[in-house]
Amino acid sequence: MTLSTPYPLGVTLRGDGANVAIYSETADAVTVCIFPEGGEEQQTRLEQRTGHVFHGLVEGLLPGTRYGIRVDGPWDPANGLRHNPAKVLLDPHATAVTGRYDLGQAQFSHRLDAPETMDDTDSAGHVALGVVTDPSSFDWDADGQDVAPRIPLAETIVYEVHVKGFTKQLAEVPEEIRGTYAGLAHPAAIRYLTELGVTAVELLPVHQFVQDSHLEEKGLRNYWGYNSIGFFAPHGEYAAAGDSGGQVDEFKAMVKAMHAAGLEVILDVVYNHTAEGNHMGPTLSFKGIDNAAYYRLVDEDREHYFDTTGTGNSVNVGHPAALGLIMDSLRYWVTEMHVDGFRFDLATTLTRQDGSAEIHSAFLSLIEQDPVLAPIKMIAEPWDTAGYQVGGFPASWSEWNGKFRDDVRDFWNGADSVLGTMSQRVLGSPDVYEASRRSPLSSVNFVTAHDGFTLADLTAYSMKHNAANGEDNNDGESDNRSSNNGAEGPTDDPAVNARRDRQRRNFLATVLLSAGVPMILGGDEIARTQGGNNNAYCQDNEVSWFDWEHADHDLLGFTKRLIALRLAEPALRPDWFRQGPGSKADDRVFITRSDDEPFADEDWDNPDARSITFVFRHAGSASFALLLNAAENGVEFSLPKAPGLPWTLVESSDPEQMLAEGSTTVIVQGTSFTLLRSGVAS
Repeated sequence: MTLSTPYPLGVTLRGDGANVAIYSETADAVTVCIFPEGGEEQQTRLEQRTGHVFHGLVEGLLPGTRYGIRVDGPWDPANGLRHNPAKVLLDPHATAVTGRYDLGQAQFSHRLDAPETMDDTDSAGHVALGVVTDPSSFDWDADGQDVAPRIPLAETIVYEVHVKGFTKQLAEVPEEIRGTYAGLAHPAAIRYLTELGVTAVELLPVHQFVQDSHLEEKGLRNYWGYNSIGFFAPHGEYAAAGDSGGQVDEFKAMVKAMHAAGLEVILDVVYNHTAEGNHMGPTLSFKGIDNAAYYRLVDEDREHYFDTTGTGNSVNVGHPAALGLIMDSLRYWVTEMHVDGFRFDLATTLTRQDGSAEIHSAFLSLIEQDPVLAPIKMIAEPWDTAGYQVGGFPASWSEWNGKFRDDVRDFWNGADSVLGTMSQRVLGSPDVYEASRRSPLSSVNFVTAHDGFTLADLTAYSMKHNAANGEDNNDGESDNRSSNNGAEGPTDDPAVNARRDRQRRNFLATVLLSAGVPMILGGDEIARTQGGNNNAYCQDNEVSWFDWEHADHDLLGFTKRLIALRLAEPALRPDWFRQGPGSKADDRVFITRSDDEPFADEDWDNPDARSITFVFRHAGSASFALLLNAAENGVEFSLPKAPGLPWTLVESSDPEQMLAEGSTTVIVQGTSFTLLRSGVAS
């Protein structure tokens, strides 16, 4: 008999069939089920077992074959055991997924009217299936070898965007591929990104995810995709090629096209929970394979799940099987799909081996020492429902800096006594990172992201308008750091619109001129609005899709200029902190009051102080003076001595801003910034 192998897990093509390996320490038997189009289910039991891995050779399991698994074992929910052979489960290592999950009893291992009782409804025909794919089917070297850009963090500008929403209404993209991986790879889409100047595209979740039944019942859909079920499979609905396996090559072609244009691809990944929910949720994969290995259960009540994600379950990163799955997935997306980095949703949950967040957790340690993953960009969302951990990740990681978002919003909205914290954010948050010898590049700076108001709405609404989500406007955060700047929503008042325009430029400039890694929410540069909806996770429609027809081209031009300036000028993108006694005199940041005098301790505590000057210097390069005025009234700034050639005006949020030649002062209007340049004297 030809022997199978317990590794790698999942399906590995081999001759006229495949090696299949499934991990479960609680199962009694595992059966692979092939579902031919129009034919009857074909079952092959995995007869061999090594440790806790069931494995065997399955004939006929070829590229394009649809398959699932059935797992037999004890049914004892009170002790965390939920095996049910009537349910066809998704292989956790499936590299493509086809079909969808029907609403109804078939998805559930328990009876909906009696949760402790096992349900014997056969789920075949009611659930999504894995599709066998051939990793050799895509030629990375055709028409030129794929070369990852490997852009240094100091030169990285992240653009957070949704695969579908970006091109769904982009007229230059052929209609049949709009909203797909192929659409995002179209020359018109890539040309827009490269002309904008961003260097990395951070895609909202593209792992195969499940539509939420409670949304479908209301005629809505999960748009963001934070409901994963397939950690190796690109979401099939985003493929023009369909979901029969072609989505894999289409995704690869997108990555290759991005790389050819010098763009990196970063994936927003959701390893902290799955779509199977809590003890009342469906059994789609992990729950029926080895519930206790893949999920954290309550120690004294193993029927229920320990949930730090707010979704019903948390992946059990304290177990080798769950950790191994995550690591296998990460390596797969790097080695096979050629992605350049990951942004980890609720990353703090992944550090909780025994309940508390831990910088030396197995998850972080495994990534740190893995030769495949060590050079890849790693970005944490450093919080979960149980804790806030900004500054708590290793030095090789970057973090979404929620303090930057909050303090910058407070400053430009005129809050009292925030000048000190605002200055820290512009400097790269040394108060958060410097003591642990981390650099400004640990901070991903942003003021808006997918979760919350867009930039246009942040400056046009003071209240959320989420009624379309069907939850009586109770969902989403009540954002007290937004501002309508004079009216709620759209207005014809030119003064209000002028203020909003200034504020949008203020926010974008602060992100793009601060030390750290800037991130722009896709569409902010064209003033994309969601009509005040700050939780558009279920709006797979014009609310969320880019409205290219009404793009603000003036704001777009402004954003392009600032991005180009940042990438061209070393003084605007430091890779280390440049403030304090240890800094070089010709490579520093100097901070003064608007009268060009140093700040005294009492100045930082002055609740009325809302103006500040930063001078950015870098040896052998131009220097810049950034003048910020968050006061309602104009402020006269005394200009610092120019380090090189006389100051010239570069950019401002005030379209009327001027700087007369030889001026030693300049008036910066209310809620405005002004950027000056001093070239290198020859």
